[in-house]
Amino acid sequence: MLFLKGFSMFFLIKEYIKFLSLSTNQHGVHSPFIYEFVTKCLYVKPSFEDLILYKKYRSRVLKSSEVIEVEDSVSGLRFFKSHKRKVSEIIKVAGVKKSYGLLLMRMMSYFEVKKCLEIGTSLGLVSFCLKAKQPEMQLTTLEGCKNTLAVAKDQFDYFGLKNINTVLGEFNQTLPGLVKNDTFDVVYFDGNHTKKATLNYFEQCLKSKHNDSVFIFDDIHWSTETLEAWELIKNHAEVTVT
Repeated sequence: MLFLKGFSMFFLIKEYIKFLSLSTNQHGVHSPFIYEFVTKCLYVKPSFEDLILYKKYRSRVLKSSEVIEVEDSVSGLRFFKSHKRKVSEIIKVAGVKKSYGLLLMRMMSYFEVKKCLEIGTSLGLVSFCLKAKQPEMQLTTLEGCKNTLAVAKDQFDYFGLKNINTVLGEFNQTLPGLVKNDTFDVVYFDGNHTKKATLNYFEQCLKSKHNDSVFIFDDIHWSTETLEAWELIKNHAEVTVT
């Protein structure tokens, strides 16, 4: 991965060491909400059933020989030199890793999520993890590239996923209308990885929260920009715990 444009392996290593120095186990947690989450969800061993579900979805994409034209956001060229990409390569590099995918499955069940918003569908692996254990949950997922969304929709159909509203278009155009008139139990942020865009999406999604809403941010260690955005989000007046 050292060839990646703008990629700093030293930056990621430094941030991981910092994380380890500040991390704790359940015995160092004082918030009852976080203690319950850590002991009854985060530290719970993934089920064999969940593992099989995750592997089935990912394996079907890995077997694809399809090549698609990807319409990138400003940060999307980090892993590839060309806009034409093999679907199988995209899932290898950009697909949610197994441990995090299985955690998302547990989180959706733990929080008994009824309505979820995902910003950034890509090939739909995260969408699948959000939906797999919550078939009745209403998932709205936003994507800016019609070709990756087409792959995701094919996967959704193949695995019989229902109650998914796919929205194609630039997030700046599609997001405002969605959050204006609706509320969500969970919002998953995995779109344009810049400080400005992350804060913009966050501020807009505050309109759609209720008292127990959970916001999940992917790739906060993507760059110094995303870390700066995360620090501002953590200290926002509307945020209770991070």
